[in-house]
Amino acid sequence: QVQLVESGGGLVQAGGSLRLSCAASGRTFNSYDMGWFRQAPGKESEFVAAIRWSGVRLGYADSVKGRFAISRDNAKNTVYLQMNSLKPEDTAVYYCAAKRLHSGSYEDRSNYASWGQGTQVTVSS
Repeated sequence: QVQLVESGGGLVQAGGSLRLSCAASGRTFNSYDMGWFRQAPGKESEFVAAIRWSGVRLGYADSVKGRFAISRDNAKNTVYLQMNSLKPEDTAVYYCAAKRLHSGSYEDRSNYASWGQGTQVTVSS
């Protein structure tokens, strides 16, 4: 399995931007589709965005469409989440996750085999 480490979280004012990174170990990074999920205090985990192993974007949650963009660099074993026009409701711990190819819906967290430790994003109003 691939091991994942997120970075780039922090405190930002509403309307600001952050870019999250997720570095993967191992030589099989391009064998995985990648996703970002988030969990706010007292709330269920929520799908945010996903990208195919080839770099084709699979989809976004309605709540982030037009504001967030997922990308990946297979040469660097890294997936990114560019977050623009941030809102206080985007405050959460953000996790990246790796899903083996053809292993079910990219929106279902149970289909992801590996997870990072998470990075906190806090958006102040």
